[in-house]
Amino acid sequence: MRRSIDGIVRVFVIGMCVLTLCLFCSCKQKEEPTPTPAPAPSGDTGGAGSGSTEPAPVVAETPKPAEPAPTTPVAEEPKAAEPAPAAEPEAVAVPAGMAPIPLELPKPMFVGTPQDTKVENLRKPLGKPRPPFLAPEGVKNVALGKPVSSTDEEPIIGELDMITDGDKEAADGSYVELGPFVQHVTVDLEADYTIYAIVVWHYHKQARVYYDVICQVSQDKDFVTGVTTLFNNDMDNSAGQGIGQDQHYTETNEGELIDGKGVVGRYVRLYSNGNTSNDLNHYIEVEVYGKPVE
Repeated sequence: MRRSIDGIVRVFVIGMCVLTLCLFCSCKQKEEPTPTPAPAPSGDTGGAGSGSTEPAPVVAETPKPAEPAPTTPVAEEPKAAEPAPAAEPEAVAVPAGMAPIPLELPKPMFVGTPQDTKVENLRKPLGKPRPPFLAPEGVKNVALGKPVSSTDEEPIIGELDMITDGDKEAADGSYVELGPFVQHVTVDLEADYTIYAIVVWHYHKQARVYYDVICQVSQDKDFVTGVTTLFNNDMDNSAGQGIGQDQHYTETNEGELIDGKGVVGRYVRLYSNGNTSNDLNHYIEVEVYGKPVE
């Protein structure tokens, strides 16, 4: 009986040892999984199922050439503006029997910076040469060399006969300077003329504006009767000849051309009352374009 029990115990112990050994081997196999072979790199030349374990040679890619960076266009330097050609007088249709008056202009002669000529009711510059003034054929400057009188019989500079001597330049020695305030000069044409245009140059060496410019024509030397006013920019009647509606203007080498409107007269009178630079009055030349009364 005792032997039987010992045999059973021995068999049980052996069984337990075998079971323990099996469990140990099973756990070891789980802890150490079989490594998986790494996948062949792309480009493998061994082919499928070749069984080759050597890695395929890696082919180095040729780098693409770098694209050039976009260039910013360089702005071209502006070309120097070419000087504008000298403007020519505007062409006008000439009716039969009419012609431009034979007006010859002196050369421009502005010197230095123009003075501030902000004057009320100031005419804007035309920006181009004045168009020719038409009159009946045969008109001429009938004031050339004619006698001149004035409210200032002893000018500060020059002589009164210089106003009709034909010299229209702005150089020193070509103009007459009268006293301050309201002054006038009178040209005696010495006969009656049909007057089509009057041109006056006060002083065109600087861009000045003269005040109270008035132009009148009469057959009466005292301008009491038969007076025709052709131009008047006196805004407040400071010259005593009435309020005018004409505009102030800036002196240039073109002078101021006044339409004579075919009035008949012997005497031409011109007023002024100082200017934007000083209180004095100046005259370079007065021209009267007309024809003798037949």
